[in-house]
Amino acid sequence: MTSAADTLGIYIHVPFCLRKCPYCDFYSCENSLQKRDAYVQAVCRNLDFYGDGRYVDTIYFGGGTPSLLTPKHIETILSHAGVVFELKKPEVTMEINPATVTAETLDGCRRAGVNRISIGVQDLNDEALRTLGRLHTAQQAIDTVYAAREAGFENISCDLMIGTLGQDSGRLRETLERLTSLPITHISAYLLKIEDGTPYAAQNMKQRVPNDDESADLYMEMTDFLRKHGFFQYEVSNFAKKDFESRHNCRYWKCLPYLGIGPAAHSCMDTRFYVPADLDGFINAEKQTVITEDSSPCTIEERIMLGLRLVEGIPLEWLGERQKHLAERFIKAGFMSQSDGRLSFTPAGFLVSNAILAEILYED
Repeated sequence: MTSAADTLGIYIHVPFCLRKCPYCDFYSCENSLQKRDAYVQAVCRNLDFYGDGRYVDTIYFGGGTPSLLTPKHIETILSHAGVVFELKKPEVTMEINPATVTAETLDGCRRAGVNRISIGVQDLNDEALRTLGRLHTAQQAIDTVYAAREAGFENISCDLMIGTLGQDSGRLRETLERLTSLPITHISAYLLKIEDGTPYAAQNMKQRVPNDDESADLYMEMTDFLRKHGFFQYEVSNFAKKDFESRHNCRYWKCLPYLGIGPAAHSCMDTRFYVPADLDGFINAEKQTVITEDSSPCTIEERIMLGLRLVEGIPLEWLGERQKHLAERFIKAGFMSQSDGRLSFTPAGFLVSNAILAEILYED
């Protein structure tokens, strides 16, 4: 029987975008039909290089805007992956921008082999969407969900942003009520972070959006609302109906191997490495250039840090005596909980998890 550690997940970074959102610091570049074709050829070349017949049980098209690829592009990549790897009933996820798809393209993507989609909704308030620089309206996002369902997708995730300009309890609740009424199975909810070098940073947006305490209140309200509506938290930013957790993303948090292909893609196999953020370099190279970040990844410290992102937490036996003593203090404070020999964060603990992890892992 093949264990999860013996399988591989594949992440494919699709860098094309119609327009970069003002809060985004992910690598992306202008959409170009000619470069998209060359990009797909480069992805297939790299699949050839890494293909070793290993079982692959998750494939994730991230970006950028993967939905700018055509269904034929997706079919070409997935067919090639099936030749050089052993696809084991894989979860195949594709990120979708509602402004870039039609009912026909959604149907084409499903027929090409995609069986899970992640829709960049972000909000269901039109003024909020304009402020976020999104190209779709709330109604377009809703229509995309229904079109995806009509196309045969049974596993539909939506992204949501917390702590955005003008967001308060009432506006968040309105979006949550509309979102949870849709035929979706998963929600990824991210606290807005103002990254250096983005237009939001230049606009001093950090001083204009809800502060840390206000964002924390919104987060706690959201987790409570989603739980009451059948979306159970399984990771700090992720909520799912039963059996609809993202299998691919769980690989990251459980230190299971994954291969990244494409400019700016990251991998963790025998080593942890990444590809430079250079589309032309990726297209022109016979094999993608990689830079090693860590020659011995998945140490016990890393397993603790990543494992505690999950609601299921980690085995207590992973901790030393000093760490167990610290954990007891955080349990008493309501930031952590212990059950059946496992340690995990509470929803309140997730909000201060970075500080707690720094104390547990690095302070003597």
